[in-house]
Amino acid sequence: QVQLVESGGDLVQTGGSLRLSCAASGRVFSINAMGWYRRAPGKQRELVARITSGGSTNYADSVKGRFTIFRDTFRNRVYLQMNSLKPEDTAVYYCNKEPATIFDYWGQGTQVTVSS
Repeated sequence: QVQLVESGGDLVQTGGSLRLSCAASGRVFSINAMGWYRRAPGKQRELVARITSGGSTNYADSVKGRFTIFRDTFRNRVYLQMNSLKPEDTAVYYCNKEPATIFDYWGQGTQVTVSS
């Protein structure tokens, strides 16, 4: 059974930091690159960071230098460290394999709100 449970979202001020956590089932985690996605109000879901099984990372230009994705292989967890947060980072954040489509299972996500 696929399991994706995101946590760590909160309300923070501009410039603040948060660390998001994702617990993924082994079936999803072990053979895929993993990604953090976000959906801002009125916008489509977008990929913000990805990490391969070998540890290579890629970031959207909008978060490069501020966000860091990393994974704990033994615990089947993937994290997103978010620093220097901006109001435009406000969104619901999801983790999933990468690539993932609307036809894949998605968790509930975790809300990040950055106040100005």
